[in-house]
Amino acid sequence: MGIKNFQGQMKPKETAEVTLKVSDYMTRKLITFRPDQSVEEAITALLKYRISGAPVVNGNNELVGMISEGDCIKHISESRYYNMPLENNTIEHRMVKNVATIDGNMNIFDAANKFLSERRRRFPIVENGRLVGQISQKDILKATLKLKSQNWGK
Repeated sequence: MGIKNFQGQMKPKETAEVTLKVSDYMTRKLITFRPDQSVEEAITALLKYRISGAPVVNGNNELVGMISEGDCIKHISESRYYNMPLENNTIEHRMVKNVATIDGNMNIFDAANKFLSERRRRFPIVENGRLVGQISQKDILKATLKLKSQNWGK
């Protein structure tokens, strides 16, 4: 007697649609800063809008850096240590200048892996040299919930 397979015919696995792109889930209306703004202005905005960081752009909306809560805390700490007044320092001196970006056409799952491997909370999206949006870890989570409601529950 041979072994019988009771699994029946295997159905091809459903694959996530290619339309699950970063650009479909990124935030387009961003709080941004200019390099010449004070760190105190950044702190005020981060608290007001309940965000942990934001892109820094020049007059042409080109990404020049990112400023985060951690950058602001470092500024406060060093200002107190060196007894320097807060209003004498600009975002330009505290922001991270070498910013990793993400492609708006990237698949949402590849973006999730990039978040894990680079341990970042957010990635800006730049097109033709200009900032067009930002994707955060929360945006990735929202995308997976939307996907679940469309595919996983069926």
